Amino acid sequence: MLVKDVMNDHPLVIGPEASVLDAKEIMKKNKETKLAVVDKNGVLVGLLTNADLIKVSPSNATTLDMYELGYLLSKMSVEKAMIKNVKTTNVEQTVEEAARLMKDYGITCLPVVDGDILIGMITQTDLFECFIEMFSTKNPGIRAVVIVDEKPGILAKIAEAVAAKNGNIVSCGCIA
Repeated sequence: MLVKDVMNDHPLVIGPEASVLDAKEIMKKNKETKLAVVDKNGVLVGLLTNADLIKVSPSNATTLDMYELGYLLSKMSVEKAMIKNVKTTNVEQTVEEAARLMKDYGITCLPVVDGDILIGMITQTDLFECFIEMFSTKNPGIRAVVIVDEKPGILAKIAEAVAAKNGNIVSCGCIA
């Protein structure tokens, strides 16, 4: 399965000149934890997450009142808070590779680009849904774990044995 099959092709976006207060409101309204940051041409220039907003927010120990805090946040641009060196993927990448990249880099999403233009977003949640579908875990059935030697034709023999008993293999996963 490919990234294009599971990505969100209408991710939430914001411009780099917008205020972090505006970004926070968009995230809250849409129950989202990340925003792709794009310029006027749709070029991906960054990523803003809840964690980035927390980093630029004053601590609870501040002596500023809520009006001063609101004013300061309304003046801080997304560009100052966003992640600039964003890991990305493309529509032809496999979901397995996207998952590996997220794990290796310790990130929860990958913007999907065509060149530099943002065309989608794939998240951990998208991958979870994909793997649930791939392994048909919503359907009733029997899960069998078979440990065999890695030899040509062994999977065909297993499939033949299952079919001979009027069984059906709905999903198959292999670990090398």
